[in-house]
Amino acid sequence: MHTFPRPSSSTPDIPPGRQPVTARADREGRTDAPGRTDVPSTSEATGPAGTAGRTGVWFIGARGSVATTATAGCAAIAAGLHPPTGMVTETPPFADSGLPALTSLVFGGHDTLDCPLAKRAEALADGGVLPHGLPSAVRAELDAADAEIRPGGPLPGDTRTDQELIAAFAADLTDFAHRHDLARTVVVNVASTEPAPGPGDPRLPASSLYAAAALRAGCSYANFTPSTGLRTPALTDTVASSGLPHAGRDGKTGQTLLRSVLAPMFLQRALAVRAWSGSNLLGGGDGAALADPAAAAAKNAGKERVLADTFGTAPEGEVHIDDVPAMGDWKTAWDHIAFDGFLGSRMILQTIWQGCDSALAAPLVLDLARLLARAHEAGISGPLPELGFYFKDPDGGTSAALAEQYATLLTFAERLRAQA
Repeated sequence: MHTFPRPSSSTPDIPPGRQPVTARADREGRTDAPGRTDVPSTSEATGPAGTAGRTGVWFIGARGSVATTATAGCAAIAAGLHPPTGMVTETPPFADSGLPALTSLVFGGHDTLDCPLAKRAEALADGGVLPHGLPSAVRAELDAADAEIRPGGPLPGDTRTDQELIAAFAADLTDFAHRHDLARTVVVNVASTEPAPGPGDPRLPASSLYAAAALRAGCSYANFTPSTGLRTPALTDTVASSGLPHAGRDGKTGQTLLRSVLAPMFLQRALAVRAWSGSNLLGGGDGAALADPAAAAAKNAGKERVLADTFGTAPEGEVHIDDVPAMGDWKTAWDHIAFDGFLGSRMILQTIWQGCDSALAAPLVLDLARLLARAHEAGISGPLPELGFYFKDPDGGTSAALAEQYATLLTFAERLRAQA
């Protein structure tokens, strides 16, 4: 049985009694802390926080590694304690696109875990995922987000029907928006991977319950996991009639990111790929969840899709995922590529990717929240293949090659800028 949700940053109008991180950092004499940057960010260039109202970011899996890293990281960037490394929306092409300022984001979410967000952040700092001292520096923002996390489900023994669960989750979203006077809310699924539902399963999977709740509450939606989410026939009509923007499935952060660069290279250089095999070693919650063969199969489908989409057929070889608890939130991904060169000369390329998935995913999650919020504001609805840059399994109509996906994303930024 999966434990769905696991795995929010600062708000522009801090509740009474709270101080923004910047003010607190200055009071404590940390304005010259290492990594601090006082250069205005792209988000600050769009105008003062609150000009177009505050934006909610609601994480499904709000106490997991990705959501916690995104929440703490957004607070740190907004305070000038760290630069926005990894955030594509903070680069010059996105200036003046009308994206919500990082200081305008208000975080909340659903989770089945009850570990306080600040404690989760401290554990990530102990593991080297977050900088030492950051959890205490942004404690007020973590506590504010933690206060907005609501119980997820369904938990064992929950007798509520699918419709009752959807209604309860949607009510949490509506209450969140009303209490914070939010202009709009983006729901982002960053929970543990769930097995794909069986053909005779009478119940919606948990990810689809949350996705349906997002639409019912009038929220745009992004699925950063391989779980079903909106992609079930049971929600086809609801999605089509919602008039809301939504994006992709399964975030592209490491091994598949590299594949989306290398596969087009082989194709463009007319080098015949004979086999492409891969292996992943990871720990933490993802490692535990993916120890389930059914969940691993859902994850691997996205990893292999980019090769099939690029070459027209998948090369020989498979991807394996091994749970290594001692690795914590870090992972190692290895690829072995066998290809033929001129006159049939056989060659090999091997790659090793070592990194922290949470730190790779967090900036992308913040990008998606801002882009979807802006699309919603601009009246754009339906699937957004323009955001395929971020996904292993993007919405239809987009290339699998990262360079082409990036060009499409920049065109989308221009479209948003024209409507700003």
